[in-house]
Amino acid sequence: MEFSLPTTAGVLIALVAAGTGALVASSVMPTNVVLMMVTPSMLVFAAVCAAIGVKHGEYRAGTP
Repeated sequence: MEFSLPTTAGVLIALVAAGTGALVASSVMPTNVVLMMVTPSMLVFAAVCAAIGVKHGEYRAGTP
């Protein structure tokens, strides 16, 4: 399976948007907390995980 950068970014943003929407809709915490603290940290965590996944994929592709 191959993902291009736009596909990967689109999936990442869709997942973060779904998580943000669910947190806002469930009223677990105030909306301003979700938008100002939780959503940015979800984006950073997702970007770090994607970068680690890409590097691991490159490593696996290079080893016999």
